Amino acid sequence: MQRSLHIIPIVLAVCAFALAAFTSFMPVPEVIKTQAGRVSGVINQSGDVVSFKGIPFAAPPVGDLRWKAPQPVKPWAGVRKADAFGPSPMQAEPAPFSMWSEEFLIPKEPISEDCLYLNVWTGAKSVKEKRPVLVWIYGGGFNSGGSAVPIYDGEAMAQKGIVFVSINYRVGPFGFFAHPELTRESGKGASGNYGLMDQIAALQWVQQSIAAFGGDPANVTIAGQSAGSMSVNALVASPLATGLFIKAIAQSGANFSRGSATLQQAEEEGVKVAQALNAPSLAALRDIPAAALSKKAQGTRPIIDGYVLPAAIPEIFAAGQQNNVALLTGWNEDEGLLFGPIKNAVDFQKEAEAQYGSEVNTFLQYYPGATDAEAAASQLEISRDMVFGIQNYTWANVQSEQGKFPVYVYRFARKVPATGEYVKYGAFHTGEVPYAYDNLKFVNRPWEQVDHALAKMMSAYWVNFAATGNPNGKGLPQWPAYTTGQKQVMVLSEKAEAKPLPDRAALDFLYKQMVK
Repeated sequence: MQRSLHIIPIVLAVCAFALAAFTSFMPVPEVIKTQAGRVSGVINQSGDVVSFKGIPFAAPPVGDLRWKAPQPVKPWAGVRKADAFGPSPMQAEPAPFSMWSEEFLIPKEPISEDCLYLNVWTGAKSVKEKRPVLVWIYGGGFNSGGSAVPIYDGEAMAQKGIVFVSINYRVGPFGFFAHPELTRESGKGASGNYGLMDQIAALQWVQQSIAAFGGDPANVTIAGQSAGSMSVNALVASPLATGLFIKAIAQSGANFSRGSATLQQAEEEGVKVAQALNAPSLAALRDIPAAALSKKAQGTRPIIDGYVLPAAIPEIFAAGQQNNVALLTGWNEDEGLLFGPIKNAVDFQKEAEAQYGSEVNTFLQYYPGATDAEAAASQLEISRDMVFGIQNYTWANVQSEQGKFPVYVYRFARKVPATGEYVKYGAFHTGEVPYAYDNLKFVNRPWEQVDHALAKMMSAYWVNFAATGNPNGKGLPQWPAYTTGQKQVMVLSEKAEAKPLPDRAALDFLYKQMVK
């Protein structure tokens, strides 16, 4: 008996040591206090990340709040379960499109006008850690998308030391719709950019609440792809987003062509929509059921409203009035999108002559069309370069020339493994996303070892950039900062290597045509 009594303190000490050791590996508490109330999350199977899904960051934008700036969340009592994604924003039912399988789409339900929710993944072991924060903004042409897409999962990035946040924002006619009455009602002399204001409200929530999740509100990176990348570009340009982030990742999208609508143009389009819907007033417009409005009206892109965007984005950047941030940007090798029929060689050359006149020979040097096969390939390359390449290329050049903060440029060239109809799409639009965020496990493709290695490398670059503003790190191929003199980019494929941008002359030619 006496011997047993001697053993008890030893056993208790061992248990205390084991508990302390286990606790040191535990992430932040499962219950977190936000500005509006407490939320409870879910610990992953490996016990190193807690996810909080479906946290409201603004009041539901329904009823009288449709087409208004996001309003504060009504505080709640008790603990709110944050164990499931909130509804995706109101839009058409998702369906497979071209190169995208279901892993690239939002779930079929829930979809609702009540959509202003965000999600957090954190592996911080203490609320005092101050880990780098990355806020993800989805694409979808400003008419679709949502944060619940499988390839946007944040667990892998959280395991690498990032507090990962994904956000919803209004899309389509709910997110981008202007009207003279809305402009008068706003008190800001502007209307239309509700989706961008949602993004800003989510970033304000991050500033107020992310420290409780172990994140550093002074070290926030915004990241997005396609329309999400265009959103990143707009946020960098917007004075309303000043101080909300210090770095930006822009994947395949920006707004440097002069195609954005003015407030007057957007208002005129809004009046036409209201007339087509037989809605003589704002009250009547707000009474239209969300599903019916979604079917009968289209949204627009971000507009030059004089408030969120005080001027055209190229003008804001040319004047150096944007928010100065470190930038990582790029585009994909095969992301040309053609929605009409492909022209044969004869029609392709005729159209080139009509558009480029005396410079047609230069154009055809970069985008040849002597045969139908050449013409088809060139049309896809032109689409890639006009819609994506020239946008991010221009942004990189502007950033380099102004010289205030570094810019790093990539070209994703890995032909994503596929079977059947998907083989032809190569390094397609959005194909880089599961690599950059180490989420290949969510996509049903015949992955090879080189793909897993590329995903580890790309996600390491993205994590390093989010942490320090520089993607380079131990064990990674050196990624030089981009300059307009060298135009070195990191080509991300079966192997990663820095080399001069291969089609820079073609992009320079297109840029000159764009700014004429």
